[in-house]
Amino acid sequence: MSMAFAIDEINKNSNLLHNVTLGYSLYDNCGALIIGFSGALSLASGQEEQFLLHEDCSGSPPVLGIVGDSFSTFTIAISNVLGLFKLPIVSYFATCSCLTDRQRFPSFFRTIPSDAFQVRAMFQILKHFGWTWVGLVVTDDDYGHHVAQSFQSDLTQSGGGCLAYVEVLPWDSDPSELKRIVHLIKTSTARVVMVFAHEGQMIELAEEVVRQNVTGLQWIASEAWTAAAVVQTPRLMPYLGGTLGIAIRRGEIPGLRDFLLQIRPDQNYSNTYGNHMVQQFWEDTFHCRFAPPPAGWIKAGGALCTGQEDLENVETEFLDLSNLRPEYNVYKAVYALAYALDDMLQCEPGRGPFSGNSCATLQTLQPWQLIHYLEKVNFTTSFGDEVSFDENGDVLPIYDIMNWQWLPDGGIKVQYVGEVKKSASKGEEMTLDEDKIYWSSESKEPPRSVCSESCPPGTRRARKKGEPECCFDCILCSEGKISNKTDSTECISCPEDFWSSPQRDLCVPKKTEFLSYHEPLGICLTATSLVGTFICAVVLAIFIHHRSTPMVRANNSELSFLLLVSLKLCFLCSLLFIGRPRLWTCQLRHAAFGISFVLCVSCILVKTMVVLAVFKASKPGGGASLKWFGAVQQRGTVLVLTSVQAAICTAWLVSASPVPHKNTQYHNDKIVYECVVGSTIGFAVLLGYIGLLALLSFLLAFLARNLPDNFNEAKLITFSMLIFCAVWVAFVPAYVNSPGKYADAVEVFAILASSFGLLVALFGPKCYIILLRPERNTKKAIMGRGTTKS
Repeated sequence: MSMAFAIDEINKNSNLLHNVTLGYSLYDNCGALIIGFSGALSLASGQEEQFLLHEDCSGSPPVLGIVGDSFSTFTIAISNVLGLFKLPIVSYFATCSCLTDRQRFPSFFRTIPSDAFQVRAMFQILKHFGWTWVGLVVTDDDYGHHVAQSFQSDLTQSGGGCLAYVEVLPWDSDPSELKRIVHLIKTSTARVVMVFAHEGQMIELAEEVVRQNVTGLQWIASEAWTAAAVVQTPRLMPYLGGTLGIAIRRGEIPGLRDFLLQIRPDQNYSNTYGNHMVQQFWEDTFHCRFAPPPAGWIKAGGALCTGQEDLENVETEFLDLSNLRPEYNVYKAVYALAYALDDMLQCEPGRGPFSGNSCATLQTLQPWQLIHYLEKVNFTTSFGDEVSFDENGDVLPIYDIMNWQWLPDGGIKVQYVGEVKKSASKGEEMTLDEDKIYWSSESKEPPRSVCSESCPPGTRRARKKGEPECCFDCILCSEGKISNKTDSTECISCPEDFWSSPQRDLCVPKKTEFLSYHEPLGICLTATSLVGTFICAVVLAIFIHHRSTPMVRANNSELSFLLLVSLKLCFLCSLLFIGRPRLWTCQLRHAAFGISFVLCVSCILVKTMVVLAVFKASKPGGGASLKWFGAVQQRGTVLVLTSVQAAICTAWLVSASPVPHKNTQYHNDKIVYECVVGSTIGFAVLLGYIGLLALLSFLLAFLARNLPDNFNEAKLITFSMLIFCAVWVAFVPAYVNSPGKYADAVEVFAILASSFGLLVALFGPKCYIILLRPERNTKKAIMGRGTTKS
């Protein structure tokens, strides 16, 4: 009747198909392929080879198009044949995605979206609620099989979820198979079940769900049963309540109610809409019968039908126009054919789209010519929906999202909660009003349906062997790597100067390590260096104050002062090894250390040589040796020996200067700031030169240890050089095997230890005599020429 109304409305529209009247034939496929198929062939073939058009519409006018069929499988069979005739067929209910194949179905169009879009609409709902672990139940026909295929391929490509199971509902209502399927649904960890099935199969499935008492599931319905009133019963709502469904777009058809109220069955069966279906409807609605009763169609018994009964005064779903869905698609299909025909008739001769710029006419119309115009149809319904077909004959898709709500009073309502559509300008989009959704769970919140809970930041997903990719374990990222997103598939490495936090979700700057002034070790070494410097200053002050005494004047007091100054420099140069390494400290620390110690050891060496020269001069004929060890010669020797070290340091700094370096090899989570020596040879030559002078001083002092002076400085020099050499021999292996800041600490310790050794061994006894035994601070006592007892 929706089709009849649309054609009646078009015929009354002066702006559409002017002076052309549309007619129609109605066929009932009776739910059987053979009946629908034969009906379509009958329409396509006609009974005459040539159609003769008469102004009074008498004769057999040509069939310009077919609206139908409703089943995908039936439509596939019919379209395969009608495609050969190039006869347009516009379906209002066949959704199989396979029908988009233009090679197989060149004349097929439809005003209902393809299942491919329905699948994408389902994806958007699943993604919106975070449902990644779902079950799929489909019917055993082209409709179901293509849906299953689309879901499996699209889910794999998108990575938006996984199917826990895919089950096919049997057509023969096999109880054991239904029982097995429902048991699988019940025991599966997936809490969301999508069902693509027809009404009859869904009823059977729901009955088995009731028998096995399967509750707590979130059902998602396909358009085939979303609005099925036969499933929306109080008995089934405890199990199916809260169902979300994809529904065919609901529309409004103004004037349809008044048109339906005009239906009157003629007792002579010759009225405009008179047919057996109208009369059967009339008998079922008013519980009456026509006389005489046509065999097989009219119920026996009851009052006689007059044909004048009032439809408005009877309750019937026939007049409930609040939920026009397939009917609205029929309405759009008829208008699409009408607009295509109107566009064809508007063609101006000489400007047509066909060969020779010709136009088609009613007298010469070929079905394939109407297909050309049907592909270019673009109009808007009175309800505001745009209708046009793409290159595959599919209409711009739009679906309503419905929710099965169980009202407090026990009533049942299928509530509109959103829509999914595709527009030419914005593409695919979904709108959803969650506040209107009824959830059947006790929490009244959307259920969770995941195989594995999301992996938090700091972990990565590791797929479980032999299971879908939605089933995984969460593995903590290894050290130095992080993941800062939920469900990361891999961990990323931190930059060189950063390290992973304990939670492995953030890269934090690495801890820096160097010999610092703020840590206990650095504080102790700094304090020791300053104490040593202070002691040197005190000793120097004592020597300056007692510079006229024999103890100070003995063996060149100038060298003693220079030795004290060099020792002070040795103590102070250790401070260059403490603190964050910088370019200037790296370059200065070894140079200052090398020159300071060479200056110190040079003074000691000259002192030793002077002691030997004095002893030799005291023997007969040995006075000539003293002329080589005067004050000028002593200063010159010290200067020359020190200059050699300065030259070594200069060459080292110029060729391969020490530089600061961030070392990440010792600790993964720390940056060790250190000075790389640049040239190991340069560093070895520097230390070797100091060792050579120290060894030479030790040998000379050892030879002079038994000289007869009462206060023989050679003994003190021997002892001090012994300490010095022992410290630095121990330093080398300790330095090589100490990482990072501990290498600097070892070197500082060696500097301080050797400096203290020289200071105490050389100046300790002298200060003792100067301060505590002044009576021994005489020339006689020092030379051993008198007795000094105390």
